[in-house]
Amino acid sequence: MNTETQFSCLVVDDNDVARMLLLQLLQQIPSLTVKGECNNAPDAAEFISNNKVDILFLDIEMPGMSGFDLLKALKNRPVTILTTASKNYAEEAFELNVADYIVKPVALPRLAMAVQRAAELIKGKDAELNTIEKDYVFIKENKILKKVVLDEIYWFESKGDYVKIHLADKYYIIHSTLKQMEERLNKAKFIRVHRSYMVALNKIDYMEDNVLYLNNSPIPVSESCKADLFKALSLI
Repeated sequence: MNTETQFSCLVVDDNDVARMLLLQLLQQIPSLTVKGECNNAPDAAEFISNNKVDILFLDIEMPGMSGFDLLKALKNRPVTILTTASKNYAEEAFELNVADYIVKPVALPRLAMAVQRAAELIKGKDAELNTIEKDYVFIKENKILKKVVLDEIYWFESKGDYVKIHLADKYYIIHSTLKQMEERLNKAKFIRVHRSYMVALNKIDYMEDNVLYLNNSPIPVSESCKADLFKALSLI
């Protein structure tokens, strides 16, 4: 008996051969159940509105309605993994908060990695930030309230409609946005350094070029955030 968490998925690609090859690979990942396949975006939109889909495998370049058009039109988007023959759409793709971006031809190890990333985000749907007190937050995860001391947090990472909270040796994924987190946390302790990252000021080890290092992990700093960061660091 398979006790692994099962995730439903939909494959959308106008190329019949590419769609068939992807379906064959997905059958080798035990945690996935393929609920359907579509060769165009309008059919996919209708399928998603009538069926539970956890993970959407989506091609970008399709006639009429592109994969990007579909994502923008969906009110309740599944966690999305884009599959495309071009590397040129990566920036726009991640602006739409997709879980991953795979350039064809798709290989099974790379696909499995993307599915694992998507699974982490899906599991985060049951976790949410409950309330903020002076020195700690309560995180609701799988119906359990967990106390997290703010001073133990190193950085926050945006994952679309979710936020990954990094501590020294573990992390939590909550159903929130980085903007919501930024509005609720003390700006003297945490600062936005990139559209996808907010860091704890007292956890910064050093900065080199446009990269911060916290707990031996590199965090990018965008040009638009540098001035506020330098001011917060009391740079001399």
